[in-house]
Amino acid sequence: MMSLKKKRRVQVIALAAVALIVSSGLIGYAMRDGINFFRSPSQIMAEPPQPGEVFRIGGLVEEGTLVRGAGSEIRFSVTDGGATVPVVFSGVLPDLFEENQGMVGTGRYVDGVFQASEILAKHDETYMPKEVVDALKEQGVYQDPES
Repeated sequence: MMSLKKKRRVQVIALAAVALIVSSGLIGYAMRDGINFFRSPSQIMAEPPQPGEVFRIGGLVEEGTLVRGAGSEIRFSVTDGGATVPVVFSGVLPDLFEENQGMVGTGRYVDGVFQASEILAKHDETYMPKEVVDALKEQGVYQDPES
């Protein structure tokens, strides 16, 4: 038979374990909408994302595809050398956004078009996001600016 001290210790440990499990579950539930996975255009074409899934896309803005529409709508295509994905964005583009430059966009893939809610561009002539560099290297398109 357990003494009262041992029973109390087992109860405290059990309660702590339950509290840890519940708090981990709540943290995971709260973070599920805040996690945006990165995908390259080739990955999107090979395995399209779920409808309504928010994710990030990155690559180079394809030359000759940047078209400003009515109002603040901008259309362009992003490529990693292996595939191209059309992008639509409503808003103000970053000052350094231009064709043949690296970009990362956050949004949803709807009916074959990436609808961006946010666009990020390089911040100097040598910077490119790591995910974009990795995707371009994987396609054999990346050229090191220092060489």
